[in-house]
Amino acid sequence: MIRSLKCAVATAALMVLAACGDGGAGGSPSGARSGIWAAGSSTVFPFATRVAETFARTSGGGAPRVESLGTGGGIQAFCQGVGPNTPDIANASRQMKASEFDLCAKNGVTEIVEIKIGFDGIVIATARNGNGFNFELNDLYEGLAKEVPGPDGTFVANPAKTWNQVNPGLPNQRIQVYGPPPTSGTRDAFLELGMTPGAKLVPAVKAIEGDEDRFEAIAHTLREDGAWIDSGENDNAIVQTLTRTPGSLGVFGYSFLEQNLDTVKAETIDGVAPTADTIASGAYPLSRSLYIYVKKAHIGVIPGLQQFVQEFLSEGSAGKGGYLADRGLIPLPEDQLQAQRAVIAAMTPMSRPAH
Repeated sequence: MIRSLKCAVATAALMVLAACGDGGAGGSPSGARSGIWAAGSSTVFPFATRVAETFARTSGGGAPRVESLGTGGGIQAFCQGVGPNTPDIANASRQMKASEFDLCAKNGVTEIVEIKIGFDGIVIATARNGNGFNFELNDLYEGLAKEVPGPDGTFVANPAKTWNQVNPGLPNQRIQVYGPPPTSGTRDAFLELGMTPGAKLVPAVKAIEGDEDRFEAIAHTLREDGAWIDSGENDNAIVQTLTRTPGSLGVFGYSFLEQNLDTVKAETIDGVAPTADTIASGAYPLSRSLYIYVKKAHIGVIPGLQQFVQEFLSEGSAGKGGYLADRGLIPLPEDQLQAQRAVIAAMTPMSRPAH
């Protein structure tokens, strides 16, 4: 009797979820969906794919569907509503924004569980046989911003053509940087961790910090004259471009660096090289946390969803020597790991972000 009742409740829940899922991305015309669906960050993609492979092997079911849409694209799809036509999980290489949280709420996604899965760093890399750089944070702004300070408090189109025009200590090499597009969480993190603090080191930009909109426009708008080149959501494509384009630099996640050390190398920032230790400690300036966002309304309805989420932080994946570390993810310290496991166990919804 109890088993029959459980089956009836589960069936009813699936019918309700299907009824909620008439709109949105990625479902079948009938509104039904079998299997788990995660979408978002290209940086998180290889980690989520590895977790999906392990989950499928240990559970005996099909592998969850994992899509690389960029953080912004994944969260947009996630926030379209509750139901089988929307992802269960948004993978993110930055925290969800207040505006995205509000979009979710507007569309009925009212309980979102934020889970930190580890750390990553944003690297500025060159081909292994390329020149060496030791960037200062302000070099990033002064070399890559669309507008920089001009005479008499004005801002002008960035005139720098080579890196030594930005900083005499840098190589006499043209400024040509391949990086992620606006939909990417890596791009967002690069702006927040690199361009913003770099801009604040330039007195004329620091002077307008009180005008938040003006400051953000100056600090976050990258060059459009060929010095910065949007290169899609595939970080591996940027890595490959560096080997084919002598003198170019690339911006991508540390995990992709680790997988391609035979062809590319990372440059230092403020004298600090990106390593697992410097990223986990925050000593490397472009360190960041990686997240997954889970739709609580789908827990207990999409078969295996909570177990799949638990696998992200299992001992075999996230513990010392776990398989995600082999892929380049920098694990959480033990206290943070236990705290995130508690969030998963309770499926504790997040609060609205401040920004």
